[in-house]
Amino acid sequence: MQLRDNLDQDKMLITAWSTSASSDMAAGLARCPFDAVTVDMQHGAHSESSAFASVQAVAAVGKPAILRIPVGRNDLASRALDMGFEAVIAPMINSVADAEAFANAMKYPPLGERSWGPTKALHLHGSVSPDSYFKTANRQTLAFAMIETRAAIAALDGILAQDGIDGVFVGPSDLSISWTDGAGVDPRNAALQDVIADIASRARDAGKFAAVFAVDPADVPGFARMGYRLAALNTDPGILQAGAAVMLAQAKG
Repeated sequence: MQLRDNLDQDKMLITAWSTSASSDMAAGLARCPFDAVTVDMQHGAHSESSAFASVQAVAAVGKPAILRIPVGRNDLASRALDMGFEAVIAPMINSVADAEAFANAMKYPPLGERSWGPTKALHLHGSVSPDSYFKTANRQTLAFAMIETRAAIAALDGILAQDGIDGVFVGPSDLSISWTDGAGVDPRNAALQDVIADIASRARDAGKFAAVFAVDPADVPGFARMGYRLAALNTDPGILQAGAAVMLAQAKG
């Protein structure tokens, strides 16, 4: 497993974002020079079948796969790890209780309550034995709690204090909705930038990783300066459209 080791190098990693229910598309993203591929079951079209096929397709290319589960699906979080995902992103973690429930599903005792059964993960990561997997899983499989509301920011220090939470993942679009009391969606809202920077700073102070969704690729260097070390870059339709625009511009001179 690679993702934790790569994050420990303290360099910005870029993950593609797979929303289409296609393992072929996920594999195509993995063959691009992204550091990882995130499969989205919250707002994406992925089912459990397409998500579990995608982790195998991404791993076959040699890249780590991350899963974003639907809201509250902690049962799916532990199952995702059994299927070979290296990290899980949980949306709408708005309280310490939410974070604790998510961490319990992600970590083996004594950190959590995850039950044993990583058969697919052992096959997918063939260099790992059952004994070594168990001994390293609590560190190597990562739990990212999404911070995307005022309530989550108010509870941030308590969320970060949970031993089973490895990092936070900022959703700027939902955060902008919450921060403006529903006035609109603006992930690049200037008033939010200090808040987004503060989340990264507090995460690093707590010894946790900070991740963020970058709607605009041009925002990634700024996020890196804030202390973020994982950025999600658009979605697969957006990546396809951007690539097509470049190719068509060249073709049309």
